[in-house]
Amino acid sequence: MTDALRRLSDEGVAIWLDDLSRKRITSGNLAELIDQSHVVGVTTNPSIFQKAISSGDGYEQQLTDLAARKVTVEEAIRMITTADVRDAADILRPVFDATQGQDGRVSIEVDPRLAHNTVATVAEAKQLAWLVDRPNTLIKIPATKAGLPAITETIARGISVNVTLIFSLERYREVMDAYLVGLEKAKAAGLDLSKIHSVASFFVSRVDTEIDKRLDAVGSDAAKAAKGKSALANARLAYEAYEEVFAGDRWAALDKAQANKQRPLWASTGVKDPSLKDTLYVDDLVAPNTVNTMPEATLEAVADHGDITGNTVAGGYDQARADLEAIKNLGVSYDDVVQLLEDEGVEKFEAAWNDLLNSTEAELDRLAPSEG
Repeated sequence: MTDALRRLSDEGVAIWLDDLSRKRITSGNLAELIDQSHVVGVTTNPSIFQKAISSGDGYEQQLTDLAARKVTVEEAIRMITTADVRDAADILRPVFDATQGQDGRVSIEVDPRLAHNTVATVAEAKQLAWLVDRPNTLIKIPATKAGLPAITETIARGISVNVTLIFSLERYREVMDAYLVGLEKAKAAGLDLSKIHSVASFFVSRVDTEIDKRLDAVGSDAAKAAKGKSALANARLAYEAYEEVFAGDRWAALDKAQANKQRPLWASTGVKDPSLKDTLYVDDLVAPNTVNTMPEATLEAVADHGDITGNTVAGGYDQARADLEAIKNLGVSYDDVVQLLEDEGVEKFEAAWNDLLNSTEAELDRLAPSEG
């Protein structure tokens, strides 16, 4: 079952699971995926936690205790989510040790309501790192304009970061720059750069979903022929940018100080369009020193029928440019699409967080002990 996953791992792609719940931890499922499916990391987001906690499975006792203490709903969510991340980090600790800190990582996101507030994001990142208190944590910070300086300051403090919600090539270059500035500050402060890690989560499937919708509206044969190509083109050009930045003189100075490259992470790799193969965003984004974080359905699909044929990114840059040029010529604005996707991404995570606040508050009220 896992030959394709093993081949993917052998090609230099770290396989991370884009999901976490207490049941997955306590049932032994996460440990099983690490042991049998080459999973070497976990990513979470507000939507994942909203789904997990709202299911109620495994959270009743902690919620009862929190209700008895009359904590605020925000504190309750922080205690619940950091507990899950801490336990997952402990399960992944052997992977972290075996890979010298590159993998075995668990990501937890700052409150999405802070996405446009630099100072609060840095404060939240520090708080989360302190609460989880595990070296193999990554703090997720969205790649909004306000997020960029927050990434720099968080890295400068020696806290490892997963930069999330990257859609555009321009923003991705700004993210890499923010990381390098953070490393330069950390170096100037005398920190050990070998202990600081980062991934840049470049979102894939949502790009095709939005662009293909616009191509359907165009309706021509050329528009139909262009469908299903933009997301891969965008991601491949991101990898080209990564190769360029981390081969330059600026990086060389940091490399000498034992800094770690910020790996590209392919996120949103579950295929939304049933007309596309369900392993497309895994099979066709194989490149060394990358991460692919997958929902479990995609992980199982790759294990069952993934077609891993070596590096499927290198050598595809000219075609990728041509594919993006084709959608431009058809009247689809790349800049408009990527900005919309960033805005929607922040809004969706904020909506999920608000749903989580509401459902958790209802549970705390239900479980609150009667007075007297």
